[in-house]
Amino acid sequence: MIWLGLDTSNLPLSAAIVRDGKLLAELNSAVGLNHSEGAMPAVEELFQRAGLQPADLDAVAVSEGPGSYTGVRIGVTIAKTLAWTLGKPLTGVSSLQVLAANVFAPGVMICPLIDARRGNVFAGLYQRSGTGKLEALEEDRHQPFSDLLERLMEERGQVIFLGPGADVHWEAAREALGNRAVRAHAVQDVPRASLLIEEAQDLPPAGDLHRFTPEYRRVTEAEANWRKAQEGKDTHER
Repeated sequence: MIWLGLDTSNLPLSAAIVRDGKLLAELNSAVGLNHSEGAMPAVEELFQRAGLQPADLDAVAVSEGPGSYTGVRIGVTIAKTLAWTLGKPLTGVSSLQVLAANVFAPGVMICPLIDARRGNVFAGLYQRSGTGKLEALEEDRHQPFSDLLERLMEERGQVIFLGPGADVHWEAAREALGNRAVRAHAVQDVPRASLLIEEAQDLPPAGDLHRFTPEYRRVTEAEANWRKAQEGKDTHER
């Protein structure tokens, strides 16, 4: 079975092709790219390196968010277009889960972070079982980093922090958790599409491609303003 994986959820770009569990080709960039201009050329180069055509694909996997609003949308749009055009299944994977997959040590708590500004983060809590399977301990969410630290202070054992938001919040994590806080190696802050594919194989594909949408894990500014306006309206009417 041949998979294409694509992650454009943050500044790095990762794309990979895997056949029957064997990595054929992978492109990774840790620097900021304009995904609207660079994502499709990267996918095309990937097929050339693997010696394959899009029609050879059996399935597509994409990082569905959270992360950059524009980045996630571009990756999902490309993946949906390919899957729909080729008539292949599409599976979305949390971008935080893809980051957590960079840690292979079993039994340790893994905390991937994406900075959401103003002291907030997109964060998840994961752990590998004794069999090596990555399991979610809590649902990914958008939250104040201080709330996450309070939650982690109730736990025992080490917590490995990684991802594009880890550096931003590292000092606060170390101050709160002391030696329990472990900073992952910098290379683990970059998502790998090959691991995205590995995680996708344990998840169900999207049932309806047209209904498949990014998982931003927070409402847009327009939705937030609308909700505030409605709350104010309801209060006034009472």
